Amino acid sequence: MYQSLEIFYEKIDQCPLRDRQFNFFELVYVISGIGDHVVNGNKIAYSAGDLFLITPNDCHEFNLEGICEFMVVRFDEKYIREYQWKSIDHIECLLYYASHLSGSVLVNKDDQQMVGLLIQNLKKTTEYQSVYNEDLTRHLVNAIIVIAARNIAVMRPRNISSHTDNRILQILDYIQEHIRNPKLLKVEAIAEKFGLSGTYLGSYFRKHCDESIQHYISSYKIRLIEHRLSFSDKRVHEIADEFGFTDESHINKFFKRHKGLSLKAYKTEMTH
Repeated sequence: MYQSLEIFYEKIDQCPLRDRQFNFFELVYVISGIGDHVVNGNKIAYSAGDLFLITPNDCHEFNLEGICEFMVVRFDEKYIREYQWKSIDHIECLLYYASHLSGSVLVNKDDQQMVGLLIQNLKKTTEYQSVYNEDLTRHLVNAIIVIAARNIAVMRPRNISSHTDNRILQILDYIQEHIRNPKLLKVEAIAEKFGLSGTYLGSYFRKHCDESIQHYISSYKIRLIEHRLSFSDKRVHEIADEFGFTDESHINKFFKRHKGLSLKAYKTEMTH
């Protein structure tokens, strides 16, 4: 990126870059068309009105079925940190939390309509240069970011809000970042990282999230494994390697303990 914020419109019949990976955030709004969006090996169908958030270091591409129109907004960490968000603290942490597990980040219907209107105005603003265009563009982009963030927030534990203690948000961010590294997810390792005792971390996490830290980590890992099974072609041993399990037997025991069925049975169930 040459600037901290870049916006452009695309009308294409094939993705110009395949399997691409950037070090900035990218919001991609589907104006028209259908196809599949592939993020980190997960394939998810898209259609008009979907809004995808690609976080730094995600690997993604679009498989288009015919001509599609997109509005693309790129911004870096500096852009997020410089803006005074006021009502939503740690919005950067919320954006990093987006896991692309359910495709479009817009889960609220009213927000879908609102973003659609904002995108229309953003497209017009970029087409016609006029006085105060840069300020207007930033206001429109910021509105879209806030709407995306509040939709992403529903994926967090229900107790988490914009007014939650800063440290719990940092801990959740840390867990997501290291979800594939079991050693770094041990209570002792997390406690040491944040200057807490293991006992205090347990009670602190339960107080803010209304569940144990071990349960949260296991649930989050299960969600990721479920979506690997649903949206990717990865084999069980590949998924086991990705999440630091010793072998297929180990990941199957973990999955069956939480879901009541094996990975193979779950995948079979999903395909019927």
